[in-house]
Amino acid sequence: MFKKGTKLYSILTGTCPKCHEESMFKNKNPYILSQALSMHEHCSHCKTKYKIEPSFFYGSMYVSYPVGIAFATAAFVISFFVFKASIHIVFISIIATLIVCMPIILRLSRNIWINFFMSYDKSLVKK
Repeated sequence: MFKKGTKLYSILTGTCPKCHEESMFKNKNPYILSQALSMHEHCSHCKTKYKIEPSFFYGSMYVSYPVGIAFATAAFVISFFVFKASIHIVFISIIATLIVCMPIILRLSRNIWINFFMSYDKSLVKK
């Protein structure tokens, strides 16, 4: 399921969508907020350019909305059904989850967006 060569591997690990050998982000920790979205210009292994065109990652905003909804839904289900919290506590847990997970949501949406346009290439791994 999480093998190299799958889009899910690239999305969840943040690796190059073409070769899956190098992280796209300069810093692997998304919680260093000043560098949360700092990306390499290209992959040092296969030379794939990440920014296909100027403002390419603006499209990831369209992906971040459903990813945020998924996180909010998970927070709702866990707090309301598992912990039997009141509606006010559920609301606070959803907001807290979205704030705390914001860097992860931003990175996931970028990873999903770039994987829409690029696919794994076995020939690049051997180079």
